[in-house]
Amino acid sequence: MAQTEVTTDPRANGMAIRAAMRHAADQGARLVHLGEGALSGYAGAAKPHYAGWRIDWAPVTEQLHRTMALAAELGVWVVAGGNHRLSGDHWPHNSLWVIDECGELVDRYDKRFLSHAEINGFYTPGDHACTFEVDGFRFGCLVCIEVNFPELWTQQRVLGVDCVLFSTFSEDPVFEVIARGHAAVNGFWVSIAVPAQCAPTTPSAVLGPHGHALKHARSDGPDVICIDLDRTDPVLDIALNKAQPWRDVARAGHIYADRRVSDPRSTDRTSP
Repeated sequence: MAQTEVTTDPRANGMAIRAAMRHAADQGARLVHLGEGALSGYAGAAKPHYAGWRIDWAPVTEQLHRTMALAAELGVWVVAGGNHRLSGDHWPHNSLWVIDECGELVDRYDKRFLSHAEINGFYTPGDHACTFEVDGFRFGCLVCIEVNFPELWTQQRVLGVDCVLFSTFSEDPVFEVIARGHAAVNGFWVSIAVPAQCAPTTPSAVLGPHGHALKHARSDGPDVICIDLDRTDPVLDIALNKAQPWRDVARAGHIYADRRVSDPRSTDRTSP
């Protein structure tokens, strides 16, 4: 998880991303996750700059290609936020680009649930979930206010996701509280990536399937934190090997249907 400073200058953002990638690769990372708008900048934090989208897209494309090239050089996967340009007068998507270890752009997640300001003046909503696999783990992607929609997180569980990469440009500490609940209820890891300027109130973090934070980034600047996703960690045994399988059985409902009885004391709900 790389917590970088995010500006409206793609060149500065790209340099920060690639420095974080090198730092992560030096620590043995296989995947580097960055925040919302990490490469291009994000309209939510700089609305006047993006009004009407009269901006130069060339440096965004250039920095994306440079980032892809470094991913291939380092042999790491990268998931980075950015504005994805559409055709004509269509507003862009607020996206997460998925770059594989060969430097190929293999998928893109487009934020589906946009804020009031985003949908009315800045972004086009996406229409699909995005999952991919790295070294036997399946990853999914969600962005910012999508933390508030449990159905999106339930969908991640149904899709067999092991770790949700949650990118946001928010200073609201409750986002981590809600994400911890999603992690614990669904039994998956959650990586929360925010820009460095949001860290004083809500630093980036990696959460375990038990809903507890495994590690936080620093709260006073850019940082890179590396976490091993370890299914054999004894601390996660209950969450992964007991709670998660039991909830799947419970959701199927058979264990309850078999135990229900025909009893007037049960069907009469108005008698003491």
